Amino acid sequence: MNQSHAHEMILDSLAGIAPEVDPATVDPAGELQVEFDLDSLDFLNLVEGVSKAAGFDIPERDYPAIATLSDFTDYLVRTAP
Repeated sequence: MNQSHAHEMILDSLAGIAPEVDPATVDPAGELQVEFDLDSLDFLNLVEGVSKAAGFDIPERDYPAIATLSDFTDYLVRTAP
């Protein structure tokens, strides 16, 4: 998986949870939960959506490593099978 594909996968899942989000305004370094006012259930739904699209599970222990769009993208690139 490359950076572009991972980035789009996250934004697509985010759009399903927070449809008002304009992908062009997403700060890659901003914490997703803070920037988009995602509660823990919304964040879990985001992770599950990305996990399903990527075809592998993202364990809860890795959630701190995927707090920002940039971190999440990097995580998918280096972890995806």
